[in-house]
Amino acid sequence: MKKPLVGALFAVLLLGAGVAPATAATGHEAAAPGAVAAPTAVKEKVRPKAVNFAGTVALSNCSGSVVRAPGSQPGDPALVLSNGHCMESGFPGPGEVVFNQPSTRSFTLLNASGSGVGTLRASKIAYGTMTDTDISVYQLTSTYAQIESKYGIKALELNTAHPVQGTAITVVSGYWKRTYACNVDGFVYRLKEGDWTWKDSVRYTSACQTIGGTSGSPVLDNATGKVVAVNNTGNEDGQRCTDNNPCEVDESGNVTVRQGINYAQETYGIVPCIGAGNVFDLNRAGCALPKP
Repeated sequence: MKKPLVGALFAVLLLGAGVAPATAATGHEAAAPGAVAAPTAVKEKVRPKAVNFAGTVALSNCSGSVVRAPGSQPGDPALVLSNGHCMESGFPGPGEVVFNQPSTRSFTLLNASGSGVGTLRASKIAYGTMTDTDISVYQLTSTYAQIESKYGIKALELNTAHPVQGTAITVVSGYWKRTYACNVDGFVYRLKEGDWTWKDSVRYTSACQTIGGTSGSPVLDNATGKVVAVNNTGNEDGQRCTDNNPCEVDESGNVTVRQGINYAQETYGIVPCIGAGNVFDLNRAGCALPKP
């Protein structure tokens, strides 16, 4: 996992002392200067949706984002997406699912430029696990309409379809106020790290060199701005299937280690589990998330 970081460092960052390195956003910002200018007679292509920090949040030890399902309504309590290993209760064990547990956790909401504009508070952990996937979803005390009215910020929408290989993506870290741009390199049948195993994980191309504190960051499709995955881990030292050194296992059981390569967990499978009022219902049609 991209190790959660200590609260003291987080406090420093909120005070503005932690300025993102100069390399923070070069992945996608450098693309335009190197492009060949199109002839004047050719119409310019429609530009992709701009990727920025609006709707992302900073946790005490991780990153996250305010998210909505396509069917979520303005008056519904808003949801915050992060990793299961970022929950304040600690790493859930293999097979463990946290469901509808009270929480008063706070989140710093960021605007498009990455400035903190306010504090959001949870009422509960609606869902959290590190089994098959690595996600936590908090329900907030504020509705989407209240957040938009007070801060002018809309929630990020969860995509409903499986990610596509080759898609240009950006990992947006609210903790570091930093972005990482790359592509979906492929998908991993089983990603194993220590005691945990995740199914059908997203593997990034090498340009996304995410670090500790980026855990829980939304992975955005550059073309649509929708959330297609949540950043969660990477192989740091080249070790095989150990903590902070996940390995890839194929359908035949063959193991591959890719040092320096990072991964995310798909999020389209969350959508079928969200019912009316943004209530998690693990018995809804199409919901395949692990049950308690």
